[in-house]
Amino acid sequence: MSTERERRSPRRGPKGTRTREALGEAALRLVLEHGTAGVSVEDVTDAVGVSRRTFSRYFASKEEAVLDGIRADCVRINEALAARPARETPLTAYRAALRVWLADPAVPAWHRRAGVREVFRLAEDEAPLRAVLRRLLLEGEAASVRLVATRIGADSVRDLRPAVAVGSGAAALMAATRAWVADGDPEALPGLVEEAFALLAAEPP
Repeated sequence: MSTERERRSPRRGPKGTRTREALGEAALRLVLEHGTAGVSVEDVTDAVGVSRRTFSRYFASKEEAVLDGIRADCVRINEALAARPARETPLTAYRAALRVWLADPAVPAWHRRAGVREVFRLAEDEAPLRAVLRRLLLEGEAASVRLVATRIGADSVRDLRPAVAVGSGAAALMAATRAWVADGDPEALPGLVEEAFALLAAEPP
């Protein structure tokens, strides 16, 4: 008999990635059209043509599926952070990683992807969606802290430098994101991120 871990383990490789992406895209589209309460997991699986069991390999809830693009963005930011030169200070490296992510022509960041601003707005009003969004962002931030700790040879818990650097950078990103969500210009996010980091440079933590 398969274990719960085996049942929940997503398939690896291109096919598994495509299935996960298709489920996430369908969930986002349906929720933006009908609201979270108006969409069931079955609606999402029917739209993609897979079973509920397949959905459960990737996601524990429809909210996780809706926000899977945000989770993937956190992964991409951390991949860019891991690739930064060792000579860069932690906050400089984090800022540079965000620039790489925002400018990536292959995978559009939030300001160049349909539905992202809308889902941030929806999360402001819907507690379950907001809770999952917060968890995913915190998980991404925790991974960034571990990366920075490795970069500088520090303990990610006992040494405060990684958490302070990443926390400052993540706060700048989210402050810029909140302003972008409220702004009328969908292309404003990169400029707002630069403005937020300039404020940090002028008055560092």
